[in-house]
This record gives sequence, C-alpha cells and structure tokens, in this order.
Amino acid sequence: MPLITAAHGRLANLYRFLASIALIGLSSAALAQAPLSKLPSWPKNPIRIVVTFPPGGAPDILARVLAESWQQTLSVPVVIENRPGVGGNIGADYVAKSPADGYTLLIGTVGIHTINGALYGKMPFDPILDFTPISFLASTPNVLVVNKQLGVQTLRELIALAKAKPNQLTFGSSGVGTSLHMSGELFNEMTGVQIRHIPYKGRAQSLPDLLGGRISMLFDNLSSALPLVRQHDIIALGVTTLKRSPAAPDIPTLAEQGLPGFEAVSWFSLMAPAGLPKDVLRQLNQMTIETLSKPEVKQKLLASGLEPNPGSPEELSKLILDEASKWSRVIQKAGIKID
Repeated sequence: MPLITAAHGRLANLYRFLASIALIGLSSAALAQAPLSKLPSWPKNPIRIVVTFPPGGAPDILARVLAESWQQTLSVPVVIENRPGVGGNIGADYVAKSPADGYTLLIGTVGIHTINGALYGKMPFDPILDFTPISFLASTPNVLVVNKQLGVQTLRELIALAKAKPNQLTFGSSGVGTSLHMSGELFNEMTGVQIRHIPYKGRAQSLPDLLGGRISMLFDNLSSALPLVRQHDIIALGVTTLKRSPAAPDIPTLAEQGLPGFEAVSWFSLMAPAGLPKDVLRQLNQMTIETLSKPEVKQKLLASGLEPNPGSPEELSKLILDEASKWSRVIQKAGIKID
C-alpha cells in the first residue's frame, strides 16, 4: 500500500509534496557554493523556535544552540517556546497553522513527522504537507539494554530466549509511538519474536523497573543509558544505528549481529510552515549549517550524545518520506492505533 494512502489516505498528497520540494531547487552543492548575504527584508521581527517537549531534552538543547548562535549575527531576538504534549502534536499544530514567514520555526522529530501520522487516528495537521523542511539537525542512537538477571549476554541469546518464551519477555519504552517504542516493534518484526510492550510516561519511570527486573529489556537513548552500562548495572546488546557510535565504539550494532538494515534512531530537524519563501528558506538553511559546523558547537552536542549532521532540504525531505514509509508499515503490522 503506498505510503500516503496508508498513513493519510491521500495518495495525491505524495506527488504534491514531491513537486513542492522540486520547486525549492536547493541542492546541497548549490547551497554550498552560493554566498550567504542577509536578506534586506528578513528578519525584521523576533524569531520563535517552538520545541514540542519540556526544557532539558535533546530538542530543547538544539533549539538553544541555534538561538544562541543566531543572536550573535542577527539584529532580532531568537526566543525558545516550549509547547509539549500529545507526542509533539500540540506544538507542531501551532507551527503548522502559523504564517509561513520565517518567524515561527519548529524543532521537528522523527515522531512528529514520520510516526504520528500513522499512529493517531485523527491528526489536526498533516505531518508532511503542512511543513517546509529546512535542515536535518542531529540524531542520537538508541541502544538495546537488558536486565542482568535475564541471563543473556548477546543478541543471539536474547532472540533464542524470546522464541522459547513467546509473550513472556517484555520491553519498556518512554511512551507509545516514541522512537524507543518503534525500535522494539521493529525488533519484533525483524526477528519474528513476540516481546510485549510496556509503555511508561517517561524514561525515568521505566528505568527502576528494568533495574528491578520487572521488565526484561529496554530501548533507550544511548546518551542516557551509557552511564548505567559502564557501571555494569545493565547489559548493552547493541545500538540501533547502521554504524557503531563514536560515543561507544565497543558496543556492536544490531545490524552487524544478524539484523541487516536495522536502524531506529531519534533524530531532529528544523521545520517551518508550508509555503516558506525560497529566499528565507535558503538563509535559514545556511544559518543552520554554519552553526552546526562550528567545532565548539559540534563538541557541545557530541558531549550531550547528539551527532550533528545538517544538510539540504531535499535530503531531509527524502529522509522523512523513507522513515514515514518504514514506520507506517511497522505500526500497521503491530496493530497500534491511538484514537
């Protein structure tokens, strides 16, 4: 079933989206070669970056890095506005319905733009068509960790145990529809095992149950789980990226252990309402690339477990379509739905 038909019921929207991206005409090479000069008419007003989660998390960190850098070169304030709730849908809906003038931006997430459209029965906005992709920002790997008392040391042992005990093992996540939940569902699909999902309100609630053995395993952000792994409180079986993480090169990927193509990461992007003028899009894209390419910014983000990798609008658009297709399939096969 085509992506947009499955997730939104409107196949024609896919072609509209692809056509709109083609009209942007901003290839990576063109952006790299074109000199950046401040637009005479933009910005004149304060720029607002909306974060769809509470302060302190990865989206908030990225927003504040951009704001701090931009305020050094722009003549207007750059403010952060946290609008959490409903898996990011509250803040995203606000941005989707804002004027497309470059003054209201969104820290997009894998959940908002590639998972929620297939997960929620009703959406107040279209997670693809109602936004202009500006640039990928950064990603953070997820890692599969298990309770020490489970009695497994390798991925192969975990799969064998799960097949011997269908529906008896459990995996926790920080909530239904999060990338951590989707990591577990993808694991079930690719291995053919049946491990029950136990959703929590957040990571802080799931960790005590993992440490206490009340759940068998957990997909967690690598930056959050690594201290417990290093203290030997939990066992890391593999990261969910295609390549090993520079933060933990000793932890193998799930892909290299017999699950080729397994990839499930938390990633973040910069988005604007649909219809953003091309000249404003171009400036915002280059401002983002320049900020995230600074050595001191890279070092700060890597220390927070985030791997910056800014790029062109087309690259981000392709990622969104590819990820939406993958997670729509996983969600449909798992029979997950939120009304």
